[in-house]
Amino acid sequence: MGNEERSGYIERLEAFVEEYRDRMAELLRAYGPGSRPASHGQYALVGQPETLVILERMEAVPFLRRGRWKEELETVFLDLEFAWGPRIRLSR
Repeated sequence: MGNEERSGYIERLEAFVEEYRDRMAELLRAYGPGSRPASHGQYALVGQPETLVILERMEAVPFLRRGRWKEELETVFLDLEFAWGPRIRLSR
């Protein structure tokens, strides 16, 4: 996140939580700890605190965040992207 985006980010993150609360709860139920997919070692980020910021970035700037992923983390992020179902899907 650039410095220009940091100003007011807490408020934008709070607004994101309010708007997507139900969707995040469903994501946690379907893919979080204790779920069938999680029992197979997938969706490792679901249920982690940093997921909130990652989800917000997926919605706010989907192309930018994909460009910054490191190759070794790509599978983990793609799992989260699939589970969240962002408005813009990007192919490999």
